Amino acid sequence: MKAIAVEPGAGEPVLVDKPRPEPNPGEALVRTLRVGVDGTDHEVIAGHHGQPPDGEDRLVLGHEAVGVVEESNGTDLEDGEFVVPTVRREPNGTNEYFERGEPDMAPDGQYAERGIVGAHGFMAEYFTSPAEYLVPIPERLASLGFLVEPISITEKAVEHAVASRSAFEWEPESALVLGNGSLGLITLAMFETVLDIDRTYCLGRRDRPHPTIDLIEDLGSTYVDSRETPVPEIPSVHEPADLVYEATGHAKHAFETVDALAPNGVGVLLGVPEPWEFDVDGGRLHRELVLHNKALLGTVNSHRGHFESAVDTLSQLPESFTDDLVTGVYGLEEFEAAFETGDDVIKTAVELGSA
Repeated sequence: MKAIAVEPGAGEPVLVDKPRPEPNPGEALVRTLRVGVDGTDHEVIAGHHGQPPDGEDRLVLGHEAVGVVEESNGTDLEDGEFVVPTVRREPNGTNEYFERGEPDMAPDGQYAERGIVGAHGFMAEYFTSPAEYLVPIPERLASLGFLVEPISITEKAVEHAVASRSAFEWEPESALVLGNGSLGLITLAMFETVLDIDRTYCLGRRDRPHPTIDLIEDLGSTYVDSRETPVPEIPSVHEPADLVYEATGHAKHAFETVDALAPNGVGVLLGVPEPWEFDVDGGRLHRELVLHNKALLGTVNSHRGHFESAVDTLSQLPESFTDDLVTGVYGLEEFEAAFETGDDVIKTAVELGSA
C-alpha cells in the first residue's frame, strides 16, 4: 500500500510502499479516506517535534483522519462503518491514564501519538486500530471527518475552562481567540455557532484582503490585527474577554492573556512554543490573577468523549464555513500540494481513498 512518510528534519514528505497491515484481535482494519494536514505535521517535517517508532528512520504522517471499516475482525464495529481514530496509544503496555480512559492526561513519555511521536500515523491507504479508539461518524459527515480531531481539542479546552470556573456562576459573554490559523478559526466558529457566545474576537497578523479575515467577519466576529492592537491593549480598544483561547504558540501570549481577561475569566493555552527568554513583570501578573480571580490552564490532546462531542459539533457548523475553511483536498498523485503554505491556504487534506 501507499503511505506518506517523513524522516523528521529531512524537510520533505515522500510517498513510500508499506505492507498492508493485518489487524490483531480486538483491532479493525480501516481503509483511509482523508487525512488533514496541520501545524504539527509541519513541525514534525521540520524536525522540531515528533519521532518515528523505535528502530525506524521514517514516520508515517497524519493524525487527523477519517476512514471506513474494511474488516471489523470480530469487534463491535461493522464493515462499511465510517470512523475517526483518536490519536494517543499506550507506549509499551498500559498505564493508569489509559486504564481510566484519560490518555490525554498522560504526561510526556507515557504515551505514543500516531503520526507524531513513536507510532505511525494514518496517512496510508490502510491502518489498524483497537476498536475502542475508533469513533463512528455518520456517512453524511465523512467527507469532513478529518476536522473531528482538531474540533476535539477545543471540546476538551472548553470542558476544562468551564470546570475551572465551576465553583461559581460563570456564563461567558465574550471570547477572544489568539490565532487565525485553522484551529483558531474552527474554535471561533464553535464559539459563535455552537456555544452562542455573544461577542467574539480573533487576533491575527494578516493584511486585508485575506480569506481568514473574511471567514472571521462572516461568522460575525471582530478581527483584531495584533500589529495595531497588541493583546494587552484589547480590553481598552474593545473589551476584556471572559474566555481567551491561545492557539499561536507565541510564548508572550501566555502572559499577555492575563491582561486580556475580564475579572473571573479563564485563559486556555494550547500553543507549544520554542524556548524563548524575555522579561515579565511577574508581580503584576500575580496580582492580576489573585485580585481578579483569573485563571490560566494548559491543555493538550483529547480523549474519546471529546471526539464523540466533536462529531456532534461538526454537524452544527455552517456549511458555508467549512466550504471556505477547507481550501484544498489532494489525491496521492499530488499530495505535495497539501503541504504547501501560502496566503490562500487555510486547511488542506490528502485523499487516500473514496467512500
